[in-house]
Amino acid sequence: MTHRSGPADPHCAIAAALDVVGDAWTLLIVRDIARGVRRFDALQAELGVSRKVLAERLKSLVADGVLAREPYQQRPTRHEYLLTPRGRALLPVLVGLQDWGDGWVLGDGTTTATADPGSQEAARVRELPGTKLPELRLPGAGGPVDPVSADRPFTVLYCFPGAYARPESYPPGWSGIPGAPGCTLESCTFRDRHAEFAAAGAAVHGVSTQRPDEQAEFAAKERLGFPLLSDDGLMLSAALRLPTFRAGGAVRLKRLTLVLDAGRTVRAALYPVTDIEQSVDAALRAVRDATG
Repeated sequence: MTHRSGPADPHCAIAAALDVVGDAWTLLIVRDIARGVRRFDALQAELGVSRKVLAERLKSLVADGVLAREPYQQRPTRHEYLLTPRGRALLPVLVGLQDWGDGWVLGDGTTTATADPGSQEAARVRELPGTKLPELRLPGAGGPVDPVSADRPFTVLYCFPGAYARPESYPPGWSGIPGAPGCTLESCTFRDRHAEFAAAGAAVHGVSTQRPDEQAEFAAKERLGFPLLSDDGLMLSAALRLPTFRAGGAVRLKRLTLVLDAGRTVRAALYPVTDIEQSVDAALRAVRDATG
């Protein structure tokens, strides 16, 4: 690990971590690479940082094992930057910073699983159409799964805070968090209308940050008939900067729905979701509109 300044307390992990990622540009570079912006010119255009500063930060991140530099072109050789396992372990830090910023800088600090339609958080989600989801795999009941279906023109990803097979498994105070209750109703509504989505050419995947075993137990109880995927590593959340909140000692996805095409491009983003049945209707309309 490359240390650029000696921490006053050599045993302090916070100081040691900040010595690697304490610069604002460094975290923003990691943020954009997690979003799929992996090449030097694209990063420079996205961030607006000088080429000198970007080159220095990328060199340091490679030296510290956060990024790997991989060739993508020969003659001349050009490279792109990928997150290493050490780099992917920073994603919860990025999501935590975003969560804190949404709640305490842009908001009033209230714990909520939804948002005001006029909030900057909601505006960020509404800007997602046109964004391409980078290649990634999320844990499912049978192993890692691409959240975008390979055999359907469209995929509907409905993100939800958490659903459990047993009522006692819900975190304390869950029912009092605005927007948190209703995950079972949402999953069952998609289940009951699954045939309509299939007829329109769309696969349906549910996504939460729960463990795959918890999701599998819930899916079996409700006989969902479509996969639930775990974003417990926060790869999807970081890639699309999805809104989150904390409850029961864990990061939770706020309720929102995305429609993606087979090319991994977001075609529609529904947020905030305040009426579940209306949001399922809206997702189906978005698929049909995209088809037309």
